[in-house]
Amino acid sequence: MRIQHAALLTIAFAPAITLGACGRVKYPTYYTLHLPAPPDPPPALEARASLAVREFRSPAYLRQGPVVYRPSPEQIGFYNYYRWAADPRQTVTTAIIDRLRAGGNFAEVVAYDGRSNVDYMLSGRLEKLQEVDYEGGVKVEVEVSAQLTSLRTGATVWANSASDIENVAQRNVPAVVGEMSTAMDHAIGKLLSAMPAYQLQPNR
Repeated sequence: MRIQHAALLTIAFAPAITLGACGRVKYPTYYTLHLPAPPDPPPALEARASLAVREFRSPAYLRQGPVVYRPSPEQIGFYNYYRWAADPRQTVTTAIIDRLRAGGNFAEVVAYDGRSNVDYMLSGRLEKLQEVDYEGGVKVEVEVSAQLTSLRTGATVWANSASDIENVAQRNVPAVVGEMSTAMDHAIGKLLSAMPAYQLQPNR
């Protein structure tokens, strides 16, 4: 898809230069992942373990702001004028906190602030968030991983990773971002569905 975008940008470049002489400049378009809100949590039947979620990490290239595309397995490209309005790591972290709260399996789920007095810590990584332009068609690929640590013992009690690939029917950036949101929602669901929260007991 990126090759077609490049052609369109080249065609539009000459008038842009003329408009630039009159003081007009091209501004970036900003996007954000749209992840559906989870349902309200069920009533708590009993006090269970408490959990803090540390902000997810990511490869450096996903923190630079532009939407990422992959023209080949070996190449990483960045859209010059299509950028994230919010750091995807923060979006993913917030969505996971909301999902865990809605699950009702923990007495408390909070964002880690360096002082949280909880039983377990969830840390994770946004591994992939990209448009894929090789192997036919246009797709998006996302991947997330996480691990759960007991703060009393320091032991990792659970770890998992999940990914999702979605096809992009319309070859434009809004459609790409829309499918990224769908893929991320699916990946987060897969990631958390394997967490054995029912087995976790308070450490204190």
